[in-house]
Amino acid sequence: MNKASKKAAHKFQSIFSSGHLRRHHRKPPGQVPGTAIHTGVQRLDEVLMTVHDFDESHYDIIPIQKIEKSEPFLQNKSKTWIQIRGLHDIEKLKTVWNYFELHPLVQEDIVSTSQRPKVEHYPNAVYIVLRMIKQHEGDNGNYNVQTEQISIVLGDNYVLSFQESDEPIFDPILKRLELTTTRLRKFGPDYLAYALADNIVDHYFYALDVINENIEKIEEEILDDPREEQLQKIHALRRDLIFFRKSVWSLRDGINSLIRDDLPLISTEVKVFLRDLYDHIVQVVDSMETNREMVFGLYDMYMSGLSNRMNEVMKVLTIIATIFIPLTFIAGIYGMNFNSEVSPYNLPELNWYFGYPFSLGLMVLLTGGMIYYFKRKSWF
Repeated sequence: MNKASKKAAHKFQSIFSSGHLRRHHRKPPGQVPGTAIHTGVQRLDEVLMTVHDFDESHYDIIPIQKIEKSEPFLQNKSKTWIQIRGLHDIEKLKTVWNYFELHPLVQEDIVSTSQRPKVEHYPNAVYIVLRMIKQHEGDNGNYNVQTEQISIVLGDNYVLSFQESDEPIFDPILKRLELTTTRLRKFGPDYLAYALADNIVDHYFYALDVINENIEKIEEEILDDPREEQLQKIHALRRDLIFFRKSVWSLRDGINSLIRDDLPLISTEVKVFLRDLYDHIVQVVDSMETNREMVFGLYDMYMSGLSNRMNEVMKVLTIIATIFIPLTFIAGIYGMNFNSEVSPYNLPELNWYFGYPFSLGLMVLLTGGMIYYFKRKSWF
């Protein structure tokens, strides 16, 4: 793993040890389909819109306040990516949706931030929903798992991306756009949509690396000393994998539909890259299933460790009890109240000058002999 991968894996290390998932507000029941209601929890001061206009010869970044300002770029022959950050201002977002004539169901899904990953085809656009994994540092210094819905709309000569926060999720794509030799400059907007999705899927591999590291770490802890805290970590890993499955499983079918279906907005050249993205998603799914089995194995190992520890305790207690059986027998014999004056055979040792040291020595001798025997048998 290179330095960048280690750094990203370290970033996710604290994410996948907390097991906290972000909760979303739910839309009130009974709403008309296509009603846009923001169900997220993040609110920026304002909706930020940035136009990225580019082709092989130029790359311009223009912040805009109104979507109409993007019209000159949309009318030329270059490719245009409009990056929109902030989903709380429905009225401002409606100006974007109406300008690009997005379907009401797309509008609803963009601001309903608990959507499952999917791909939907419309007459004038392709709508893609993904879930980005990120971290949030709490007041106690721990990191909590957060997911952010990313919506991508692919049009004829444009790409729209919607995210709830203003975090630099797509910084790697922006850096690539600065290079004149990048495929992003040469290919159409469909390749940009692929690159945005691929950037998000790449983060899943970092997260899987962290899960693998956590599994190995917990395994070592269980082998060393099984404790209740490890069981809590195992349950947290299970939750993480369930979360992953929800984030990736349906995306696999959506990307496959882009490859399989004959869509005018997806070129043959880009389908080659989409197949590679599909392979990455399948690889993530396979890794999740493997990790899932390993987590179940951790649980069995934990229970086996507890059982072994209990057996060790019982073995020690049994040995102690076994050692005291003959000692108790000897003490019981000399504790019998027979009058030695009546008969010389009634415990004559009681009147012997060395009777007490003799009985103690006998007990010590028996104890030492039994311990030696147990050692020879490797019973402890």
